[in-house]
Amino acid sequence: MSVARGPTQRLDKWLWQARFFKTRSLAAREVSAGNCRVNGTRVTKPAAAVGEGDVLTFAQARRVRVIRVTGLPARRGPAAEAQAHYVDLAPPEPPSAKEGGAPVAEPGGRPTKRARRTLEQMRGRALE
Repeated sequence: MSVARGPTQRLDKWLWQARFFKTRSLAAREVSAGNCRVNGTRVTKPAAAVGEGDVLTFAQARRVRVIRVTGLPARRGPAAEAQAHYVDLAPPEPPSAKEGGAPVAEPGGRPTKRARRTLEQMRGRALE
């Protein structure tokens, strides 16, 4: 199943150490649910072996991640250290409207006092 050469590591442990999941049990649950693929083959056992060169595909936070393993971490360290052990192969997500650009007003919200006065003047009624 695995094309890995040399040392390998448990899939759930690798996902946890590479900081894709907050806990190892969450990583094991996702793998057990069948939501993970190693080199295109669906994996349901958290103890599946992964090594350098393997390609992992799994869902995380409403998006599909495609990752190539480039190393086996010895510990769950800082994020910068974890990112050195994989290459993200998925195309970047397009920026959403909320992340950049001008702020967008929510329709149907209560108008401000200034907007209400402007609206009243346009309707021809002056406030007293």
